[in-house]
Amino acid sequence: MKALTLLLDGAMPRRHFSLLIGDWIRVARERRELARLDRRALDDIGIDPQSARAESERPFWDVPRRR
Repeated sequence: MKALTLLLDGAMPRRHFSLLIGDWIRVARERRELARLDRRALDDIGIDPQSARAESERPFWDVPRRR
């Protein structure tokens, strides 16, 4: 993985790497929770089942960029 290579090469500070790991854990948890929602819950948050499935199947390292 690119992030691990950057850390090992010294190009990424440890603090940044730990934030990245935290993001991965958070995103993986959110995607698991999204996959468990029923149609009614998805309607409440305005997401169609196909979009929810597509998002929940993305790999944990595919994290949206911070703003």
